[in-house]
Amino acid sequence: MAAPDTAPAPRLAWATCADGFECATARVPLDHHDPRGAGIDLAVIRHPADDQAHRIGSLFYNPGGPAVAGTVALPLMLGQFPEQVRKRFDIVSFDPRGTGAGAPVQCFDNPADEQALLAGTAAGYPEGTEQQTTWADAYQRLARQCAARNPDLLPHISTANVARDMDLLRRAVGDRRLSYLGTSYGSYLGATYANLFPDRVRAMVLDSAPDPVAWSTGRGDQATTTGTLLRNGSDVAASRVLDAFLDQCGQAGTQTCAFSAGTAAATRARYGALLQRLRTRPVAVNGMTYTAGTALEATIFSLYATNPAPGIPDTGWSHLGTRLQALWAATEAPSTPGTPLPPVLRQSPDQALAVVCSDSANPPARADYPALAASARARSGEAGPYFAWTDERCADWPARDRDRYDGPWNHPTARPVLVVANTGDPAMPYEGSRAMARSLARAQLLTVDGYGHTVLANPSDCAARYETRYLIDGILPAPGTVCAPTEPPFTG
Repeated sequence: MAAPDTAPAPRLAWATCADGFECATARVPLDHHDPRGAGIDLAVIRHPADDQAHRIGSLFYNPGGPAVAGTVALPLMLGQFPEQVRKRFDIVSFDPRGTGAGAPVQCFDNPADEQALLAGTAAGYPEGTEQQTTWADAYQRLARQCAARNPDLLPHISTANVARDMDLLRRAVGDRRLSYLGTSYGSYLGATYANLFPDRVRAMVLDSAPDPVAWSTGRGDQATTTGTLLRNGSDVAASRVLDAFLDQCGQAGTQTCAFSAGTAAATRARYGALLQRLRTRPVAVNGMTYTAGTALEATIFSLYATNPAPGIPDTGWSHLGTRLQALWAATEAPSTPGTPLPPVLRQSPDQALAVVCSDSANPPARADYPALAASARARSGEAGPYFAWTDERCADWPARDRDRYDGPWNHPTARPVLVVANTGDPAMPYEGSRAMARSLARAQLLTVDGYGHTVLANPSDCAARYETRYLIDGILPAPGTVCAPTEPPFTG
């Protein structure tokens, strides 16, 4: 089932909610097969077009995640949108079902109970039989708890149902066709919409996309042998960009990158030595405990923004160098006997797992995840096991949405789609965006020869000009166009 046209469009009563923003609540069906049955409320936000006299319509924005609330992300990211796009469009976002204020999946009454459950698991990823068994048992218990507390919601959390919600919102704002910009996982949402509602696409920018086949089902027997992130090549992407960061840090010197050891090779060696130290002696820095796993995880996520991001402090590769140097210095300091380390706090995975695990095929609990982790380490080094065990959290998930969309991905859209990507993306490999552009019936790839996760968060004035021309006038860049980032790493 594709179209929820038998459901009434939500009525949006907009009210001022923040400086320059308006908010509303949208009622949508819980089950699009039963459009007049039980409903759920979605939180919606918009920034009205700066030039109302020449307003084109609404541009819907999804920041990715999955499970990132659009009502939080849009105010943070608005300044990254090209000026002419902000002038000509109302920019609209929403909290997808299961996320934020959008009928959130919540597996525990008290977050402390979830922390207690996950406290026994390895920080980052498990190593050795005992840690791996504890990890698998904890996430099995988490899955059961989520099923018990969200029995009606979990079977309806797929990306396809979010796409159906977004089509109702398109109708609610009065647009005949959808204009859309999705970043990261949001590009998968866009591709899903484009194939469910191909005749309703006006303009669509998919920024930093996965290979849609790899993300949904994989090829051949991958659905039962390889998890989502490993199929997607996220481990390879993170490893490549980590090496690039360490090389450039080493070449930049300590004035720009505090962790520099003077050369690329020496800086790579220093990072390996840091992780080895943290395996045997975790340290506390600024009130946070770092193990080898949490240091690796923090490094991977810190690679996303190459330079400081507006409104988000302590970001950029230079800041990552400072952070790693603080860990290096802490591992050199003599330990104080009897001084307990602060507990390692885990970010709640409930809402992200609710989407990925119900949407994407993953090997079952009986699969050999230790072997998958070993294989991932062989191809992508320290980053490999982290992604393999992140996938394992779906092994016992109790629900897959019957209305998920697994392809085909080549339904011809009313207008062509623009895919944009950085060549050095640490989360969604560039190869995924190329595969997305090939998979869609009418799409073109715009390449930015730079680093960081998403072009929107790592600006390219060149790419912004092409995106603006496409969104406003429908004109695509020439095939093979390559842009440069506005500020390469260690320059912002």
